[in-house]
Amino acid sequence: MQPLQDLLHRIKWDLEFGKGEFALGYYDRVVHEEKIVPFVSISLDPQRPATFSFHDENGIVNHIPLHRVRTVYKDSVVIWQRPGYQGGVKPP
Repeated sequence: MQPLQDLLHRIKWDLEFGKGEFALGYYDRVVHEEKIVPFVSISLDPQRPATFSFHDENGIVNHIPLHRVRTVYKDSVVIWQRPGYQGGVKPP
């Protein structure tokens, strides 16, 4: 299985592979479920290589560690899932 960071860089930099609508499913520790964030909404900061960031509906910046990413979706289909993870939800 491809490491998550390699997949994220491929989505960002491989123009052919990056066509489509991608989303990340991460484990939210407050509500204890997977939350979905569209890939176009996230930032990958080289200063924080083990995280991704996004603004929530209140405008607050969230920094999520990559180890909490459980699923990667492309056009609503799972293309990557953390080994041993059985959950997942369909992105909107």
